[in-house]
Amino acid sequence: MERISRKGFIFRKYEAPNISPFDKLFEIFTELITHTSGDLDEALDWLRELDKEYQLTDENYTIDDFVEDLKKKGYIREEVKDDGSGGLKITAKTERSIRQQALNQIFGNLRKSGSGNHKTKYSGSGDEHTGEFREYHFGDGLDRISLTESLKNAQINNGAGEFKLTENDLVVEDARFKAQMSTVLMIDISHSMILYGEDRITPAKKVAMALSELITTRYPKDTLDILVFGNDAWPIKIADLPYLQVGPYHTNTVAGLQLAMDFLRRKRNTNKQIFMITDGKPSCVREQDGSYYMNSNGLDQYIVEKCYAMAATARKLHIPITTFMIANDPYLQRFVNEFTEANQGKAFYTGLKGLGEMIFEDYETNRKKRIK
Repeated sequence: MERISRKGFIFRKYEAPNISPFDKLFEIFTELITHTSGDLDEALDWLRELDKEYQLTDENYTIDDFVEDLKKKGYIREEVKDDGSGGLKITAKTERSIRQQALNQIFGNLRKSGSGNHKTKYSGSGDEHTGEFREYHFGDGLDRISLTESLKNAQINNGAGEFKLTENDLVVEDARFKAQMSTVLMIDISHSMILYGEDRITPAKKVAMALSELITTRYPKDTLDILVFGNDAWPIKIADLPYLQVGPYHTNTVAGLQLAMDFLRRKRNTNKQIFMITDGKPSCVREQDGSYYMNSNGLDQYIVEKCYAMAATARKLHIPITTFMIANDPYLQRFVNEFTEANQGKAFYTGLKGLGEMIFEDYETNRKKRIK
């Protein structure tokens, strides 16, 4: 299959039948925006290059026509910079589209399930309808009464000649309690995420965008916090994900875990979890005096022990940590094994392909935990 490579990214020729020229280009455009971390000018440059290589457009619909449609549809807008110069910038509408596309790409096989699957074995005055009915009992909320089924009972029990509705005719639709899940997603943005010509940050971003879209649209009662960690750790907003870039950082795993647990301590629900995407060893910690201790040579025992301590603390707080290690170095796997044992969590050793599906499967498994 034909393909073009630039800066280590590979784009394969794709023929999408029965879609408009705009929609065909828009799917490629959103992919490029993710790769360029929101740099619109660079993304359009790439799109023009791909057009030359694969004839994505013709005389009836050009890249310039596509750009005009992006403006008309509200995906890009003119922006005046601080120096008075003008330029184009993507809008919040584009950011939403990127998240939706990531969700479709990674979780495309997800069956729509309404408000979610946090089911427990306990039925009663919960908040998810089961489709099953039972007799009304004193104390049942009036909002649980099924009017249709109750009127049907009244006609059967009392006849249709003179309408009469009694307590014995009332039917309640049963419901189940749903457990809420609070998740923190940690993304490693240390320099190793782009070392050796391999782009590891873009797949991590796409996973984060897909997971955020999944939770906010399909499981609105769940919570998701996203943080990044390099020399330090800090939270980012969902809207910032397309613009995320790797920095000249070491890997302060301890700072990321500390911040993740700070987030989860403030959550009231009992189901909590941490997902950590990383490709490298912990190589940095911040000391009490504010200085940094760094060591990129092998696994530093001082740093490693602090990571194990954080894993044990999370275990005491009943917060499982699932580590997605996108590297296959044996000494890193040993570290992750011991880290996972200290937390009693999970670890996956994965390449970039399939990372999203693995996180999705683990998220779905964890969120189905039943309330005891």
